[in-house]
Amino acid sequence: MVEMDKVIIIGAGPAGVSAALRLRKTNHITPVIYELREEPMTLLGGAIGIPSNGLRLLSRLGLYDAMASRGAQTPSVILHSTKGSIVGEMDMIGWSEKHTGFGYLRIKRTDVMEVLLEAAEKDNISISYGKRLERIEENDNGVTVFFSDGTIDTGDFLLGCDGVHSAVRTKYVDPSCVPEYSGISNIGSLVSTSMLPPPASKLENMNATLTEDGLLMLIPATAAHDSIYWFFSREVPLPDQGDTRDGWEERGKKEVDGMKSTLIGLLGDSHNEWVDMLKEVVSKTEVVKFYPNFKLPVGGRWSRGRVLIIGDAAHAMPPHASQGFSMALEDVFLFSNLLHSKNLTLDSAISIYETRRRRRIEEMLKTAETRGSVRKKTSPRRLRFNEFMLAGGLMIYNTFGLKNLGLGQKLLAYDIEEEKF
Repeated sequence: MVEMDKVIIIGAGPAGVSAALRLRKTNHITPVIYELREEPMTLLGGAIGIPSNGLRLLSRLGLYDAMASRGAQTPSVILHSTKGSIVGEMDMIGWSEKHTGFGYLRIKRTDVMEVLLEAAEKDNISISYGKRLERIEENDNGVTVFFSDGTIDTGDFLLGCDGVHSAVRTKYVDPSCVPEYSGISNIGSLVSTSMLPPPASKLENMNATLTEDGLLMLIPATAAHDSIYWFFSREVPLPDQGDTRDGWEERGKKEVDGMKSTLIGLLGDSHNEWVDMLKEVVSKTEVVKFYPNFKLPVGGRWSRGRVLIIGDAAHAMPPHASQGFSMALEDVFLFSNLLHSKNLTLDSAISIYETRRRRRIEEMLKTAETRGSVRKKTSPRRLRFNEFMLAGGLMIYNTFGLKNLGLGQKLLAYDIEEEKF
């Protein structure tokens, strides 16, 4: 068993707080979290998907019921055309739910953070905000962090859970590893169903509409179905200024400003219940967020001495498989279990961790990138052809019970705690 008393965690997002909860509960380690933002991340918009593999781990953290009471179960995806017809429906979770006991939850990001932070407060986990990391130093006995406000802290180990633009990675673990823009960006928002036609509050699943310029999704985001999350995912070129903060801010403003006219134009002149509701959702949206999708190159360094980066800080991927939070949870559980193992040194535990996680992450990355293909621009003729082929494929899938074979769901039934070492 690797002996540790205190772990410093950089980042108070889902990965960091989950890591703190698991290390406190299972390893009896004291976690101390430092966050760059000035306040808790309970004001950030949007909604995330948590499939079976992530929900099972939330249950083991004792958080599933609290999450499920706030989010919407969305077991299927219904594919619509811009003409208003239903192209087909696909069960996204039935096989994995049968094997794990958990389905697919769509939940507001703010609700995720509220559940996690409430649990952290109950466990007396220390979280300090407004802490900008300046540098990291370590020796054989521990690791020391230095912040821009002059404060210093020392622990036995450090976990970098600070996202795709991780300061822990760029300042210490792997400065040469730079995020890559995937070519796809999302624009979207949460909208109250009280502002929308009655069918909006009755949405039960993920609802996708293919357009010539990308994918438009409409998804219930709360257990009460009083809020829906919509996003439009499409190809967006790099800004003229290149991959810079100023460039992306300008490109984001341009995308947001033209959002309503772009989407309503893509939906065309058809008038039917589905298309009219989509247009209503877009027109009633007041605040929209722009999110360029970044990923980290495969093969980057994840650890250095007593420092390990996990979650998006190590292996950010496009969100098309809804696995960002779930991959971070798997990271947390494997790391925790390795610390518990007998006859493992810290070096050997980290080596095993990286070997097991890289294989899994690469599988999920391939899945996410494959699903990104439907977000690319296409011609009207190609769009009709794609809808025709999807309709035929989904009819065969449902008629012959192919969902019982677990196609596309076996990765969701994976259990990180079945890893032996």
